[in-house]
Amino acid sequence: MEDYQKEKLSKLIVDLVKDKIYQPMKAKEMANLIGIPKAERAALQEVLDKLVATGKIGISQKGKYGRTENFTHVGTFTANQRGFGFVSLEGHEDEEDIFIPEDYIGQALDGDKVRIIITRNSDGNHRSEGHITQVLEHANKEIVGIYRKNKSVGFVEPDNQRILKDIFIPQGKDMRAVNGHKVVVKILNYGDAHHKPEGIIKEILGHVNDPGVDILSIVRAYGLPETFPKDIMKAAESVPDSVPENIIAERRDHDFRDLTTVTIDGEDAKDLDDAISLDFDEKTGVYKLYVHIADVTQYVTEHSLIDQEALNRGTSVYLTDRVIPMLPRVLCNGICSLNEGEDRLALTCIMDFDKNGKMLDHEICESVIRSNKRMTYNGVHSILTGAELTNGEDLSTYLPYKGMIERMYELSKILRKKRHERGGIDFDFPETKILLDEKGKVTEILPYIRNEAHMLIEDFMLAANETVAEDFFWQQIPFVYRVHEKPDPEKFTALSLAVSNFGHFIRMRDEESIRPKEVQKLLESIEGTPEEPIIKTMTLRSMKQARYSTECSGHFGLAAKYYCHFTSPIRRYPDLQIHRIIKEDLRGELKNRRLEHYRNLLPGVADRSSTLERRADEAERETDKLKECEWMMRHIDEEFDGVVSGITSYGLYVELPNTVEGMVSLRLMDSDYFVFHEEKYELVGERTGKVYRLGDKVHVRALRADKLTRTIDFQLVQPVED
Repeated sequence: MEDYQKEKLSKLIVDLVKDKIYQPMKAKEMANLIGIPKAERAALQEVLDKLVATGKIGISQKGKYGRTENFTHVGTFTANQRGFGFVSLEGHEDEEDIFIPEDYIGQALDGDKVRIIITRNSDGNHRSEGHITQVLEHANKEIVGIYRKNKSVGFVEPDNQRILKDIFIPQGKDMRAVNGHKVVVKILNYGDAHHKPEGIIKEILGHVNDPGVDILSIVRAYGLPETFPKDIMKAAESVPDSVPENIIAERRDHDFRDLTTVTIDGEDAKDLDDAISLDFDEKTGVYKLYVHIADVTQYVTEHSLIDQEALNRGTSVYLTDRVIPMLPRVLCNGICSLNEGEDRLALTCIMDFDKNGKMLDHEICESVIRSNKRMTYNGVHSILTGAELTNGEDLSTYLPYKGMIERMYELSKILRKKRHERGGIDFDFPETKILLDEKGKVTEILPYIRNEAHMLIEDFMLAANETVAEDFFWQQIPFVYRVHEKPDPEKFTALSLAVSNFGHFIRMRDEESIRPKEVQKLLESIEGTPEEPIIKTMTLRSMKQARYSTECSGHFGLAAKYYCHFTSPIRRYPDLQIHRIIKEDLRGELKNRRLEHYRNLLPGVADRSSTLERRADEAERETDKLKECEWMMRHIDEEFDGVVSGITSYGLYVELPNTVEGMVSLRLMDSDYFVFHEEKYELVGERTGKVYRLGDKVHVRALRADKLTRTIDFQLVQPVED
């Protein structure tokens, strides 16, 4: 087809699409309608692609062409440090994001809500592409960064490496900041193609090297609340610090103060929101497990100032050097905490299990308890294994409870085995423990080890969460569930292909055959292999993110039909919310008006809690990465043994024994020309044949660490000889 014919065809298509009676159609349908022979279908496609790329017509995700305004989409923009970005479409969060080339980002910044047109659909080899046509809502009203001054011009370099534009600060709007100050900038305008965004400095956090400024910057960047308003503190301080006798009397049918009860937590924990008791019937072999959870709603009433603040926070945030609590500490560590020797109100889930872990009966009730012993994970671990206790505790104080602890561990193993049999997945990624001095500087980084005591508490809390969720599901009462949906079939297929290159397999015929048991089998098959870390990571990335919902759609990772978060009302708002519902149900107060109230309220609570949980998780990861870089900055030019934990086309990742990970750039591996073999995750030297594989032991030197970009660079020194 000649160029003039293409121009004529282009005009014909635009006129056709603009016709009022036109209905969106695919290229083949359009070819038939306007009489394009098969021999010229490629030319038609070329014309259509050009019209879409120039915005004269639009294309749907199903490949149908129509008016541009009918095919715009709204979503959230995520920028990449290399200039391009991606848009996650509203209502299509489970589908692949739309790629946005650098030239078509416009004025969008990372996190903005944008309108886009799709310019090319996915063809199997490439993801869908689009152009941003409008920024609907800017996510970044304030930005944290480093102030720089060049002669008379001031600007701020954002800490967020995905915000690629510096913020211009006009004269007189800098609060007399100097070079190197960490500042908070309020953006006044977002600039255009020829001008940088402009803002004013509203707060100076301190110099970039001042103690504590690094994490304070993350707190500000994520909008985390640091203190409680005075009126909320006043309300919290007015709460009695002991349980009134009249309340205890109301719970006389479930007064468990004479029941042997213990808490098991970390040494530093002060907000103890769960306690456990266990009876065992020698004749019947029945275990009666009591999971007592702090009755926080007794003191945090619906719509109160404290309740509204807790909803706005959503969760406690555990940063490396501080905890930002959901509730004021006077409540967290006081009347709401199940402290040893003190009367406390609780919601108790009582569960009867047989020797195989089958639940025979259960009851949920409002109770009064008194913890007999505040135990630690390490103390219980020592009782169970005979391991030496090094935390300074007097182990003799545990001995009166030794029999109960051993019986608890027995039940824990039964419940874990039952969960494993149904397909429950345990990724068991290594965690990091970062130790700081009084000035907030890193003194040591260690792997955080989960022991038998951690797993015991986890098993009992999971059992309570499942029991409560199932109870309220069958009552058909409005509720907040914790859901984890099946993986997307396309992602799971891609995972299956990837692991097959390592000689491992996932059985998957169709969407219905995607079961937790198959993932469990895969993880068991890779245990102890060099490829275990990368396959675990790939598997986790193929999963959907757990979230809160009013729909009980099950928990894929736990292989559970019913699941909720019931056991941590001091630090998670969804737990606090369902405690109110449980208590109203127990008291017979859930009449039609209250049921309708919860139907209207809970979807917003679930969505907000999911969003705030993600914010907390991201902030926690950022602080850990930052402190790992800080630690490494003091060890530049030192050498370490490590293990290859990841391989890419641009280098390999090395993990040290303390879990700190850094990268060896391919540019520094100049002893040979290394080629990345993606199917096997290998780097192969073309001249020497040297191969780097996952799990290989290597010896590295620390080259640099950057707290701003959160990156660590290593250089290979020599392989470690076995």
